[in-house]
Amino acid sequence: MKSYTDANTVSHFIGGHTTTGQSSRRQAVYNPATGEVARQVLLAERTDVDAAVENAHQAFEAWAATPPIRRARIMFKFLQLMNEHRDQLAAIITAEHGKVFSDAQGEVSRGIDIIEFACGIPQLLKGDFTDQVSTGMDNWTLRQPLGVVAGVTPFNFPCMVPCWMFPVAIAAGNCFVLKPSERAPSAALYMADLLLKAGLPNGVLNVVQGDKVAVDALLENPNVKAISFVGSTPIAHYIYQQAALHGKRVQALGGAKNHLVVMPDADLEQAVDALIGAAYGSAGERCMAISVAVLVGDVADKIIPRLADRARNLIIKNGMEADAEMGPIVTRQSLEKIENYIQIGVDEGAKLVVDGRGHKVDGHENGFFTGGTLFDHVTTDMRIYKEEIFGPVLACIRTPNFASALEIINTHEFGNGVSCYTRDGNIAREFGRRVQAGMVGINVPIPVPMAWHGFGGWKKSLFGDMHAYGEEGVRFYTKQKSIMQRWPEATQKGAEFVMPTAK
Repeated sequence: MKSYTDANTVSHFIGGHTTTGQSSRRQAVYNPATGEVARQVLLAERTDVDAAVENAHQAFEAWAATPPIRRARIMFKFLQLMNEHRDQLAAIITAEHGKVFSDAQGEVSRGIDIIEFACGIPQLLKGDFTDQVSTGMDNWTLRQPLGVVAGVTPFNFPCMVPCWMFPVAIAAGNCFVLKPSERAPSAALYMADLLLKAGLPNGVLNVVQGDKVAVDALLENPNVKAISFVGSTPIAHYIYQQAALHGKRVQALGGAKNHLVVMPDADLEQAVDALIGAAYGSAGERCMAISVAVLVGDVADKIIPRLADRARNLIIKNGMEADAEMGPIVTRQSLEKIENYIQIGVDEGAKLVVDGRGHKVDGHENGFFTGGTLFDHVTTDMRIYKEEIFGPVLACIRTPNFASALEIINTHEFGNGVSCYTRDGNIAREFGRRVQAGMVGINVPIPVPMAWHGFGGWKKSLFGDMHAYGEEGVRFYTKQKSIMQRWPEATQKGAEFVMPTAK
């Protein structure tokens, strides 16, 4: 198996082979723990994207005609290989993203869950049948693949998020073009190599590295029938609009500002553990990170000192070190953006309880590190409350009661994930029913659904009608066909000029 993180150049994977294609542009890929350029990634030109789509288009007819059970067997082999190589893949993720190794292992495991789900595609593609829907006539439905489909995925989960897409799409009979983040590009090539070793035919999965040029080429290519995206809300909205303009099915998951409500009756130690892990895990670079704590009643005075103590004592270092709790930020640009938001919060009048800016790690002084930051007395008109920071910054809002806490959440423009810590069953039930968000945790800080349930938010956290993976994913990557049939012996003679009805 190639070690893509040792390569000087990260290339494309088209038609079953790595290739530089027509790409002349390159971009640096950093080791965020050291701040050094580790390698260069090629940036695709339109011709490279068109070549990938054409390879997928040529492979589609034979792949779609392959019986689902045979497609599933390749997925089972891929599942085996992913389990065998999970640590190598996790190390690639840590090298380019910066998250701690144990967190990267967890990401790979969640990706593997989706592959395992996709292995059940023969069952998932079963249709419905009605005998004798009318005299001598039967009606049934079946689901067929769309053709060439594409995915544009973010830097923060370079294994898990692509696995939300391509295993289900491919198992359903589609061919796939993946455009991973140019900031963490190597995991996609590693997985493509494993799928090739699992027996996937050439052209069924293609990887094009790149930037907006590659994304626009996918959006505009008429042979791409659907596109999936995970990233920021402005880009999700753009992809949603452009995909619709070009007649494509689209599923675009956007940004988040996830809230965790702590009720007065909550177990405060559990709530503190939840907030620390969910706000500062993966350096806050998760679309499901908790970035707002909504503290009800007198909880704030009890919990803020505990949060402050834990935030100040986070173990921050190179993610490959076994005791690391938080690693670096993915790039210097992202680090500067996060620390700029902290200054904005100070200027807006929030109380800066713990300031993570300027954090240095011995031996990694040039790495892209920041510490955990904690704000108290944040209000809903502040930018640090309204906007997605995507870093280890926790904003605490004080509110008098459950009704006001719910209103705070429901009036925010994002509705990705939320959580409520309480011992009160009625509060838990009302929160789950009334909160305006796609994923809800009750005493669960990061309620990411399992593979068979599907992932997606509400409001400006999702553009499109279907969530990712699970049965929603199967529906997204297939189209329904209804067939009505009768035979001459059951057909009455003579033309009929009225709308057919059951007889």
